Amino acid sequence: MEETALIQETLDGSLGAFNSLVLHYQDIAYNIAYRIMGEPGAAEDATQEAFISAYQKLAQFRGGSFKAWLLRIVSNACYDELRRRQRKPVTALEPELNDGESLEEPAWIRDPSASPEECFEQAELQEAIQQCINRLDEKFRLILVLVDVEGLDYETAAIAAGTPLGTVKSRLARARERIQNCLQRFWELLPELFRLKDEEAA
Repeated sequence: MEETALIQETLDGSLGAFNSLVLHYQDIAYNIAYRIMGEPGAAEDATQEAFISAYQKLAQFRGGSFKAWLLRIVSNACYDELRRRQRKPVTALEPELNDGESLEEPAWIRDPSASPEECFEQAELQEAIQQCINRLDEKFRLILVLVDVEGLDYETAAIAAGTPLGTVKSRLARARERIQNCLQRFWELLPELFRLKDEEAA
């Protein structure tokens, strides 16, 4: 995808070019909105509002990472809706291994590609993870979703969140710790590696 060309074509009046950008980024935009909002319908609304806003503000884009710029609009759309509803968020995640060390990047938080027989258990695990994410304060929730759920690097996440790089790292560490503590209530749903740790400790 020639992103720069599509942006320029959009600025020149091509709605088709902008639709190409939407198709390319709609999945990650929705996934982030869903993780932040915790509700499919609300995530769809926030994603739609974000793309409308991005289209209206495209002339303000000054180069750099368009992805990060767009995701910042998505996160802002989510937070605007959360504040409108006067909701209170929570915190983030990271499990420990047998030797007490933590996984630096817990990839298992991401939605897995499951075989049919695993679907039910994985659906329960994802629901538990989402419950814990929903309890995070919004500033921690966003960083966790950007880095651990969507796999963005720290610099892109910092731009998307409008937050200094050092703050991203510190918030992520705190968020992972809080998610780890939250998930202990769903011990039986955790991957085998983490269940074995708790069984041996029992």
